[in-house]
Amino acid sequence: MKLKPIAFASGFAGRENWSRTNSERDLTRARTRALPLVVPCLVAFCTFPSANHAQVPVYEVTPVESTIKFGVESSVPIKGTFEKWTASMKFSSTDVRSGVLDIDIQADSVNTGSGMKDNKLKSKDFFNVKDSPMITFKSTKVVQTGPNTFDLEGDFTIRGVTKTEKLTLTDNGKGSTSGSIDGTMAFDRKDYGMNSNIPLVKIANRVEVNVSLKWKRVSGPPPVFQQ
Repeated sequence: MKLKPIAFASGFAGRENWSRTNSERDLTRARTRALPLVVPCLVAFCTFPSANHAQVPVYEVTPVESTIKFGVESSVPIKGTFEKWTASMKFSSTDVRSGVLDIDIQADSVNTGSGMKDNKLKSKDFFNVKDSPMITFKSTKVVQTGPNTFDLEGDFTIRGVTKTEKLTLTDNGKGSTSGSIDGTMAFDRKDYGMNSNIPLVKIANRVEVNVSLKWKRVSGPPPVFQQ
């Protein structure tokens, strides 16, 4: 009679182990059956962001084939280029008006062909490259003015002073995978604290900047023009 409680306990333990084993097997089967459903969900999650990204035009600007020039009327011609700069064109949708143009220029890369003029332009009287090494333009608004022409309003910064200026652009290459944008922006140098002149040289206040940026569309559809 003393063995019966032991036998009972043994039987109960056996049934408990059997129940636990079966529960674990059921859980394993459930996880295994759920796995085929999880895999497509992960694939879809990874795929959809890429598909959405592919619907946005993606552009690259080719600096080697592009130029940024400037000129100012004066008794002695002052014209030159900037040798070091970067530019980007980004779109948040297929609407061409969603485009943003950013240009960053290293002020000390100015090249007029004259060392004396370059040094004067780099000085604190003009570009002040020591304290303000970058000249930038960051567009904030795009207005299409013709089939392939645009006015870009943006924040223009030189000598650490930022003001709103307008860059007038023509897009050569509408709908294709490569082309160029050519534009002009004019500003008053005295608005940015460039009040000095060069000795014996009379300089006008109006400065004109010309950009010619070669671009290629590396992915996504072409932007949709409004005209």
